[in-house]
Amino acid sequence: MYWSSRRVDGRQLTFDPATRTAATLALDVAAGKVADLADRHPDYFPLYTDHGQWEHGKESWTNWCEGFLGGQMWIFYEVGLGEEWRTRAEHYSRLVEARQHDRDVHDLGFVLCPTWKKWSELGGGDDKKQIVIQGGRTMGLRFNRAGRYLRSFLAPDSNFIDIMMNVGIIAYAALETGDDELLAIAQAHCDTTRKYLVRGDGSVSHEGIFDIDTGQFLRQTTQQGWRDDSSWARGLAWSLYGFTSMYALTGQPHLLATAVANADYWLEHTAGSDPVPPNDFDEPAPIRRWESSAAACAAGGLIMLASLVDDDHRSQRYQAHAETTVQRLCQAEFLGVEPEWEGVLKHGSYHEQKSLGVDESVMWGDYFFVETLQRVVQP
Repeated sequence: MYWSSRRVDGRQLTFDPATRTAATLALDVAAGKVADLADRHPDYFPLYTDHGQWEHGKESWTNWCEGFLGGQMWIFYEVGLGEEWRTRAEHYSRLVEARQHDRDVHDLGFVLCPTWKKWSELGGGDDKKQIVIQGGRTMGLRFNRAGRYLRSFLAPDSNFIDIMMNVGIIAYAALETGDDELLAIAQAHCDTTRKYLVRGDGSVSHEGIFDIDTGQFLRQTTQQGWRDDSSWARGLAWSLYGFTSMYALTGQPHLLATAVANADYWLEHTAGSDPVPPNDFDEPAPIRRWESSAAACAAGGLIMLASLVDDDHRSQRYQAHAETTVQRLCQAEFLGVEPEWEGVLKHGSYHEQKSLGVDESVMWGDYFFVETLQRVVQP
C-alpha cells in the first residue's frame, strides 16, 4: 500500500463478507481496465479521461500522477491476480526512476511510493529503496525554513494541503537513514500545515500563503475549492489520509488528533446520506453531484485510522463508514463496467475551476480506489 511502512502497530480489522465480495469483483474490473490501457497506450501516463477516454490533448497543469499506474499494477500482483502484473509493474516503475531528482513538483510521494517503495517491499532489494530515499531528500529541498513549510509547485509562498500526502516520503527517507535533520523538516511541515491549514472544526483550506522572507502566515486560499474559506472535499481527504499516515510513521499523537478531527468532519458531512461528496462541502449548488476520488482516498484513510485509534466506538464508526463508501463505489453507477469507458472509477473531478477532468475518471481516484479495495480483501 502507499504507506505500508509504519512505526505504530494497529489493530486487525475484519470486514463484512459483502464488502469483501464487492471489493474482489471490483479489483477484477480494475485489472481489466488497466491491462487494456497498457495494451492500447503502452508507456503512456494519463491524468484524467475525456468522455471516458484516457488519451486526449487537454491540459495537465502539473505532472504528479505517473506513479499511480505502476502502483495499481503492483497491487494486482500483490493480491494474486497474476505473475505478469509484477513484470508490468517493474517496467512502469523504471519509467519514473529519474523522478527521484525532480525538483519541480511537490508530489514525489505520489510518484515513487506506489512504485519503487512497493518494489523494495516486495523483495526488490536495497537499491530500490535507495530510489525512494533520494526522492525524499529531493522533496526536502522544497523546505522554506522561515515559514517551516514545503512549498507547492505553484509558487514559493504557497503550501498546499496536498503535500500532506507526500511529506511521508521525507519522513520515510529520514527514518531509514537516521537523518534527524530531514525528519525535522517533515515534522515541521506537518505542524505548520496543522496550525494554518486545518481549521478548528476539522475542515481544511486547500492552500496557505506565507511571506517567503519572514515566514509569516498571511492567509488561506484555494485553487480548487468553492471559496477560500470553504472545504474542498479532496483536500479534506488528503489531510485525513496524510495525517493518519504520518502518525503511523512517527507515532506523534498530535498528528493522530488532527486526523481524527478531519475524519469526524468527513463523517458529519457524509454519514446518513450519500457517502460520496461533491467537489466542495460548502458549495450551495454544486456543478456536479459527486467527486468520487475524494471518497476513495477518504475511505482508505478511514480504514487506516480505524486500525490506529484506541477508542473502539470511533474505530467501528470509521470502519463502518469506509465499508459503506466502498460498497457505494463498487456499484455500477461508479464502477466503469462499460467497455467503452476506459477508467475504473467514474464521477471523479480533477479541476472544476479550470473545467478539466470534471465528472470523469482520474488516475489518482483509480489508484486510491484500488488501494482501498486491497485494504478490504487483504486486511
